[in-house]
Amino acid sequence: MSGFVEKPEPIQVPGLVHLHTGKVRELYQNEAGDLVMVASDRMSAYDWVLPTEIPDKGRILTQLSLWWFDRLADLVPNHVISTEVPEGAPAHWAGRTLVCKSLRMVPVECVARGYLTGSGLAEYNASRTVCGLALPEGLVDGSELPGPIFTPATKAEVGEHDENVSYEEVARQVGAETAAQLRQLTLAVYGRARDIARERGIILADTKFEFGFDGDRLVLADEVLTPDSSRFWPADTWQPGRPQPSYDKQYVRDWLTSAESGWDRTGEQPPPPLPEQVVEATRAKYVEAYERLTGTSWA
Repeated sequence: MSGFVEKPEPIQVPGLVHLHTGKVRELYQNEAGDLVMVASDRMSAYDWVLPTEIPDKGRILTQLSLWWFDRLADLVPNHVISTEVPEGAPAHWAGRTLVCKSLRMVPVECVARGYLTGSGLAEYNASRTVCGLALPEGLVDGSELPGPIFTPATKAEVGEHDENVSYEEVARQVGAETAAQLRQLTLAVYGRARDIARERGIILADTKFEFGFDGDRLVLADEVLTPDSSRFWPADTWQPGRPQPSYDKQYVRDWLTSAESGWDRTGEQPPPPLPEQVVEATRAKYVEAYERLTGTSWA
């Protein structure tokens, strides 16, 4: 069992039709047919959307995505039209709202991995492959791969796991030409972002992208290269053979699985509220990721 601990009621705004409540984002459509994405401060972990929010998280995700979109624009177009808050929307939407093109989305999570960890590590330990791609012997948690690999996944509903699939399965679902484009763009964007992050003392271990068609052109959509969609590790503490410290929700995961939380991850009860110190530590990690990557102060 999983999903929302407390599913929020969407805010109603004149001229906007509410389409969907995601783990983090509310999705609306305006009268011109454009999508309006609003990033909340919600936090998800272990397929649950938690009852406690992380202050500023939605703004950080939005502003970091915009920063990355600017640095990737010569590689791939993106879906952003403007950051203007729709008339009649609440003041707190400022800084967390994107008005975007409505795309025909490709039903694939486009994952690039440069390092071995997470679900890729579990598959590697079982079969020496990731998404069917053979990898050399001797790799451990946190190992750098011989080169970045494209390891797609199917997109899951809230409360469900994304499932890793082979490249051949993606080609079967979306066609050989689109599959080849997805792989090429995913690895090109990952390579650019990896190099930018490395200059700032951060390892981009892996990340996921979403693409959609604007006419016959593939466009980068949703969020990009944030702590919610990527694993960022401090380069100066990287040490293969163990889990790496990361700029993401690790504080939340660690607390939820600790004795202190009292929560049984395998049971049917939803997770409890987060204590203040976990909220503050998690917010600090998101702020630090933003500041180290962009070189600007969040304040």
